[in-house]
Amino acid sequence: MQLRPGIDGTDTGLVARIFARLDRRLSSDALQPVALALSGGGDSIALLRLAAAWARARGRPLTALSVDHRLNPASADWTRFAGEAARAAGADWRGLVWDGDKPATGLTAAARAARHRLIAEAARAVGARVVLFAHTADDIAEADLMRAEGSTLGRVREWSPSPVWPEGRGLMLLRPLLDERRETLRAWLAGQGADWIEDPANADPRFGRSRARRALAGTVPDGAAAGRDRSSSEGITANHDGTVRIARDVRARGLAAALVCVGGGATPPRGDRLDRLMQRLQAGEDFAAALCGARVEADGETVLLMREAGELARRAPPPLLLHPGVEAVWDGRFAFRASEAGWSVAPARGRLSALSAADRAAVNRAPAAARGAVPVLIRDGQAGPVLADAGVERRELVAERLRLALDETTHEDDLIAPPWRNAAEAPIFGDRQSRPWAQSGPADDRGPQ
Repeated sequence: MQLRPGIDGTDTGLVARIFARLDRRLSSDALQPVALALSGGGDSIALLRLAAAWARARGRPLTALSVDHRLNPASADWTRFAGEAARAAGADWRGLVWDGDKPATGLTAAARAARHRLIAEAARAVGARVVLFAHTADDIAEADLMRAEGSTLGRVREWSPSPVWPEGRGLMLLRPLLDERRETLRAWLAGQGADWIEDPANADPRFGRSRARRALAGTVPDGAAAGRDRSSSEGITANHDGTVRIARDVRARGLAAALVCVGGGATPPRGDRLDRLMQRLQAGEDFAAALCGARVEADGETVLLMREAGELARRAPPPLLLHPGVEAVWDGRFAFRASEAGWSVAPARGRLSALSAADRAAVNRAPAAARGAVPVLIRDGQAGPVLADAGVERRELVAERLRLALDETTHEDDLIAPPWRNAAEAPIFGDRQSRPWAQSGPADDRGPQ
């Protein structure tokens, strides 16, 4: 199956619409490539051709990323087809493989998570800050129906952070086809004589997405508006030390995002537990609680979120070894980079008494319950842990992550990460910089389309 390079279809309106959406979000003069998730299905092939034409017109590199889940005997052929399609369109291409054992239950969710992880890692490796996904208006309608029937799928949005952490740190997902119908894209491709893959799983009633697609056959989706929640959430303030202040009337999605970021994980809270927490906050109750690895301390009008240090003790993670010049993420909340070998990072819990008097004084500026979750540095052959060292750089990730999750960014130019800070010159506690943000919702994805 060969694809014709270039845009030679008759629907010039489609081309203009997609170009406008890409121009609204992406830089026209950046040197970094734009990444694109390419399954070989009709939606992704249409996006490939449209994005490749845009990239040529704007002088941007485009890198297509295809994941072989090893779930279908024909998957190697599909991956090969995707690579040929990408090269024919003038894009660079990377083939990725989900190796290892596959779960007996929850396979669809596991495959989705693996796909996002592999794509995020590959996108970061080539220097991309934005990954294009080919979700359509039909995908929104199908996901809405699945949620109505009990699915936990999140709502897709045009512009949202990568849902995997920490692999997806600093990456945004852009879905420029959300207002387009699946049949419109396939008609446009057919007008070019283009080929694409039809995955038989899309018609398999064992899968919820397939059942939703069958139930909605012949209906007209409302479009992307149903998948974009633009409501704001005031009262979220991220502090420089990795804690977050919230107002008691914070909205549920903003609170969920703050909990996940402060806890350093990637799994949002269950709806029932989040609802109970919201009720306690809105009732004005003073309390302490833990959720998503975060500790919530509510005292009067002050509500502070911090890392739950007790969870670090229960999990007892081994020290994180730092390799010279290689960025390493510790506990999902801090990134470290050492200039020489011999350093590792560990929680302060169980090591506080071994710190120097000056380091203990610095840690004591943190809320009492958060002190055990402070990262400390350990050097081979060194007598005890230290809070900071000139040979190690550090970047706090909670505020950076919230900046993306809570819709502060609207364009690729907003995605430049804060600079690395010398750990010895930038103590974690003491600088109480903070910044308020508005809220956003979680992201979702589905299988090859």
